[in-house]
Amino acid sequence: MIVNYTAEGWQIIYQQAHALLAAQLLHQWPAFLPPARWVGLLAAAAQHDDGQRRWDGRYALTPNGAPADFTMKAFSPEQAREVMREARFQGRWRSLLTSLHLSFLYEELRGQSPETDAFLDEQRRCQQRWRRELQLRKAEADQAYALLQWCDRLSLILCRHELPDLARALEISRGPDGRRYDVRRAAADAVQVQPWPFAATEFEVSVEAVELRQLQFGSDEELSAAIKAAPITTLRWTLHR
Repeated sequence: MIVNYTAEGWQIIYQQAHALLAAQLLHQWPAFLPPARWVGLLAAAAQHDDGQRRWDGRYALTPNGAPADFTMKAFSPEQAREVMREARFQGRWRSLLTSLHLSFLYEELRGQSPETDAFLDEQRRCQQRWRRELQLRKAEADQAYALLQWCDRLSLILCRHELPDLARALEISRGPDGRRYDVRRAAADAVQVQPWPFAATEFEVSVEAVELRQLQFGSDEELSAAIKAAPITTLRWTLHR
């Protein structure tokens, strides 16, 4: 989960909700793939954080009892394999995109443990096999994944409230066309992306967040119960040219 500190306590956004926001952003791009593959790319964006670990013990908490942001959790090959198992129910194209995302996130951990290296090697082998079976050039798969990663990054910027003040620009990443894209806050909830890549000149995206007033929790179960009882806020942004 994504955890933001607020004046009242904590704002919680589930990673699956962040993924749905990424899919909203991707939906606004002009399609450059055949329809079936474009829908598969949307599905990969919307579901790339499925297969999260169950909360048991203190998985969802810091040592001090605060909700743990996903960046505080160590890489788990077991959980990553669960993410891949979820993807494979929707076919090789979805699996390929999800595997590329896991490689993008965790390849930098290569050399830290034999288990991690085995998982990363497995992803390389699977990616090669799926590209061959789908008759896809590596450049074609990389272009599609670049859009997923771009939307994932912009969604995280919005969910984590990372837009700089004073209308300063923040780089998103390179898009599927290889260009650099920046984002800036134009007003309270108005966002500009430059250069503008979307089909519409203006559109709204949103994500649901839970507002917690309690600062510390004794167990995952206590945190889970508090989240279920807490009010839900819908965060909205208007993106415009």
